[in-house]
Amino acid sequence: MRFRFLLATSFLARLADAQTATVSGIVRDSIARGPLAGAMVQLVAADSLARFGQTAVSDSLGRFNFAGVPNGRYTLGFFHPMLDSLGLAPTLREVYVVSQLPVSADLAIPSPVRVRVAVCGPRAAIDSTVGLLVGVVRDSRDRLPVAGVTVTGEWLEVTFKADGIVRRVPHLTVTTGENGFFAMCNVPSAGTMTLVATRGADSTAIIDVQVPAGGFVRRELYLGAAQQARDGRLTGTVVAATDARPIAGAQVSIVGGPQARANERGEWTLVNAPVGTRMLEVRAVGFYPDRRPVSVVAEAAPVRVALSTFKAVLDTVRVISQRYRVRDLVGFQQRQRSGVGHFVTAEDIQKKQPLLTSDLFRSVSGVRLVVDPSGLERQIFVRGNGSEWCVASIYLNGTHLDKMTAEDLDNWVRPQEIGGIEIYAGLGAPPQFQALTFLTPARGDSVSGAAEGMTRCGSILIWTRT
Repeated sequence: MRFRFLLATSFLARLADAQTATVSGIVRDSIARGPLAGAMVQLVAADSLARFGQTAVSDSLGRFNFAGVPNGRYTLGFFHPMLDSLGLAPTLREVYVVSQLPVSADLAIPSPVRVRVAVCGPRAAIDSTVGLLVGVVRDSRDRLPVAGVTVTGEWLEVTFKADGIVRRVPHLTVTTGENGFFAMCNVPSAGTMTLVATRGADSTAIIDVQVPAGGFVRRELYLGAAQQARDGRLTGTVVAATDARPIAGAQVSIVGGPQARANERGEWTLVNAPVGTRMLEVRAVGFYPDRRPVSVVAEAAPVRVALSTFKAVLDTVRVISQRYRVRDLVGFQQRQRSGVGHFVTAEDIQKKQPLLTSDLFRSVSGVRLVVDPSGLERQIFVRGNGSEWCVASIYLNGTHLDKMTAEDLDNWVRPQEIGGIEIYAGLGAPPQFQALTFLTPARGDSVSGAAEGMTRCGSILIWTRT
């Protein structure tokens, strides 16, 4: 009797196996345009007949598979940290298993356009200028989301008019929800903006964010007490972008924090760094500097930085430089022979090998780089009409750039693009290159009775090769 019972049990088991099917598919990341690994995929019965529930994790190719699924109606969905950072609920779809036939059902994170429409409204579907920035703010100590954090974004808008260039700095401010999520609509599409998160004494650094042409970007931020908690550690390597060779001696630093130099293998380590999201700067002689946001948190992954050489870019402007000599060199040389003002030639720039355009003014008599009281910007000061210092009037190829900071100038023009610079104190500049500017004392300087206000200050003329 027992033998017959075992045979019956075995037969029923084989019969049950024969009446089930497989449900498989791929989870895709429509934003990164690739498979999504590590997604927790769940298949749950949606009717009272199947009484089934299973969980699988997508592999490195985004694949998942459920075996032994009985006939019935099911709900299929997935969870992933990416959904949390986008502020999206799990994507669900219905799946039917009939006649023990295998079922293929793919899942995906919505495309950037669908996310923009969901967050910013229908206009985002037809207006490519409507950019969206989303993210989650986390605590750098435990990486948990933080609610009630103020996130501020700013960017530069430049309008070209007949009487010059108008410079405006719009900004948006939002507050994170209970899940740490934030979203900013109407950020510049295909442009650069700055971002900072603050809550009480905790904050991030002011970081640069590049919004791609698609008008959608996601950014995770980590809060840290920059002034107190300086126990962070960050490691990485510096290599050349052309051949991946290590760059020994490269200078690596956290803005406002520690510095280090790369060893012969290009490896570097920063200790006693402020925790949270910070700005990393990497510089090496003969290479373009790299500036990027990093998160200084426990067990942070090493940062790999690939620097591009000056030569790789200089080769692309060699032919264009002839246009500069024909168009602007005559006027530049005529004013140079007059003996009025200070002149920096392309040869002078080549000898100095500056990393940034503002570095050219560090050793020029009558010019100073001054950090404003907020500590966020550097202004270029020159001598005014008397002994006072004032913000220089800056002209690029003859066009006045209103309220141009040193950082703005570094973003607008690179040293190797410059064919010549003219520097004039007070009213020494040619009349067409004089503009009203704001007079203010440079910190630590005596201004001998000079008061804040509008005046005609000195001028800096920059001529590019294009």
